[in-house]
Amino acid sequence: MTDRRVTLAAITGAHGVRGEVRLKLFGDSAESLKSYRDFHAGDHPVTLAAIRPATGGAVARFDEIADRNAAEALRGSVLTVARASLPPLGPGEYYHADIIGLPVVAPDGMTLGEVVGIENYGAGDILDIRLASGKAAMLPFTPVAVPEWDDARLVVDPAWLA
Repeated sequence: MTDRRVTLAAITGAHGVRGEVRLKLFGDSAESLKSYRDFHAGDHPVTLAAIRPATGGAVARFDEIADRNAAEALRGSVLTVARASLPPLGPGEYYHADIIGLPVVAPDGMTLGEVVGIENYGAGDILDIRLASGKAAMLPFTPVAVPEWDDARLVVDPAWLA
């Protein structure tokens, strides 16, 4: 799991003529990205030189992006870091990237589906599950609905998915 890349932002376009880029943030703030230096913008390794908050996200400068043309070429790229570079988690905490893609199984081990996304509408995380039948289901990510989970699977009572 630690060799995976985790998306923290997306490059939405160039900002100015000196190679700065506008970012749509998927985390708390521009400040939270300052703790990382080495990113990938799509397939391109980039080194963060500076970042500041901006309306709708942030504006960043990377050492490898020297002008507006280079910045525009990265429009639509996601900005990722190695999973291993993220801060350690406490008990019961998780990164969405660690849960998405995990199989959902019944207590007897039968595969029920796979987690394909996580939504949060304000009352807690909701798992978006693609069932083995091809249908979709949503399930609250709570101890009652998901009594057991680890880095290999989530155990769910099939009644929650009916």
